[in-house]
Order: sequence, then C-alpha cells, then structure tokens
Amino acid sequence: MKTRSPDLLLTAIAPVIWGSTYIVTTEFLPNFSPLTVAMLRALPAGLLLLLIVRQIPTGIWWLRIFILGALNFSIFWCMLFISAYRLPGGVAATLGAIQPLIVVFIAAALLGSTVRFISVLAAVVGLAGVALLVLAPNAALDSIGVAAGLAGAVSMAFGTVLTRKWQPPVSLLTFTAWQLTAGGTLLIPAALLFEPTMPIPTEANLFGLVWLGLIGAALTYVFWFRGISRIEPAVVSLLGFLSPATAVLLGWLFLNQSLTPLQIVGVVLVIGSIWLGQRTGRVSRENGSAAASARP
Repeated sequence: MKTRSPDLLLTAIAPVIWGSTYIVTTEFLPNFSPLTVAMLRALPAGLLLLLIVRQIPTGIWWLRIFILGALNFSIFWCMLFISAYRLPGGVAATLGAIQPLIVVFIAAALLGSTVRFISVLAAVVGLAGVALLVLAPNAALDSIGVAAGLAGAVSMAFGTVLTRKWQPPVSLLTFTAWQLTAGGTLLIPAALLFEPTMPIPTEANLFGLVWLGLIGAALTYVFWFRGISRIEPAVVSLLGFLSPATAVLLGWLFLNQSLTPLQIVGVVLVIGSIWLGQRTGRVSRENGSAAASARP
C-alpha cells in the first residue's frame, strides 16, 4: 500500500490536536469528572454529525458500529481515565504508548499483515521516546491503574484494526458520526452511575467542551479514520506518539513547565519512530510491486 505524505500529514493532525486535551481539560474543565467529559466529548459531536449526514446504520452495521464505538471511545476512554487517575501521568502515557506494538500483531491476525522487524522496531523506538518525554524517575505503580492502561491500549489497538477491516459503503463523515454517537451513548450509563452531578457550565467550560467535542472529536476522527482507510494500521498507530509529545510542548509553551534534554531526545525518538514507520509502508509497496512484476 502506498503511503503518501499528504495522507500521513493529514492523519497526523488528529494526534497533534489530541495532545491539547490535557491542557484544555485542566485549564477549562477543572471541576468536571472524567467520564462526564468523555461522554460530552463524544455524544454531542456524534449527534451533530448525524444531523448533517442524516443517515443511520443498517443490518450488520448496527452491531459493528457499536463494537467500534465501544473499542475506539467507550472502553478506551474509560480505561484511559482510570489509568490517569490511579497512576502518574507519565506511567499512564507510557502504557498507552504500547498500542502501536499491539497493532502490529493484531493486524497480522485479523488483516493478514506481515509482522516486519522494522514495524516492531519503530513501535519500540516510539515507546522509548514517550517514556523519556513523560516518565518521572520516581513514578509509582498501581496494579489496577496498570491493568486499565494496558486494557485501554488493547481496546484502541483492536478499534484501529477493525476500523480498517470494516469499511462501510458510506462517507467518512457518516462513519465518524456513527462511531461517536455509539461510543457516547455507551458512556451515558457509566457517567450517570459513577460520576457526580455535572456543575453548571461557565463560558470557559463551554469553550473547553466545544474544543474537545467539535475539534478534538468530530474533526480529528474524520482525519483519523480517513488515515486508517488509506495507510497501514501499524503506520497510523505510530502517529499516536505525537499526542504526548504535543502535550509536553504545550505545557512548556503555555504552563511554564520545564523541557529537559531527555525530553528533547524523546521528541527526536518519536519523530524517528514515525520515519521508521514510513519505511514499513515503503517496504510493503516495493514487495507488492516486485510480486506484481513477477506474475506472467
């Protein structure tokens, strides 16, 4: 499969914007509970897109969309927030960064993709880069938090691969609307059962919710699902390393947080892992061309 630079750059917009989630949540939504924010991020955006596309799933796609909505949003975000609350941020981010490595093997099992050494190497390099970016030397571990972090990474990995495997005969905007709505709907019981009553939103709260919902969900997931449909899942998942890198850079720019030499090395490793990921797509393309030319 050909990995074109415009496709890669457009897909990379999503994790870069996702990197703003931490600063927006802490600065504009300090009194909101995590599952409530997750639900308000997904459901209104999904319903708004549904009003635009005016199309609902049919047949087997009802089941598939709720599976994808659960994997990409409901389960992933629930596990992410549990991990974030029970672990230092660096540990939670590093656990989440194992997702590209999981994608390599899930894609091999479900899509028949070849497990290439360069794909595994790129995932390991990116994981090391994220660890240098966010992992503190005195980081503490919590068994439930670690389990939640790993479960979230597995959920997102399956969601990425199945999103590639199940491509409905509809537009990307419709596909995104379906998944956001399904994921947000599944988050309603969790938010009602386990979260306190939502405070009356202020102007700052509304700005944060609009940013996370319209920009951080509706827009970015159109780009993300577009990338999954055009680029190998192992390459797409590596772009997720840009999210913690962006979060660190935004903290340095706007919150006066420090940026150490090791963190700079981490940024370089993240960029290097994405470059290695492109090599994976190039090798696949060259092998495909060689196989085609060898046919009689």
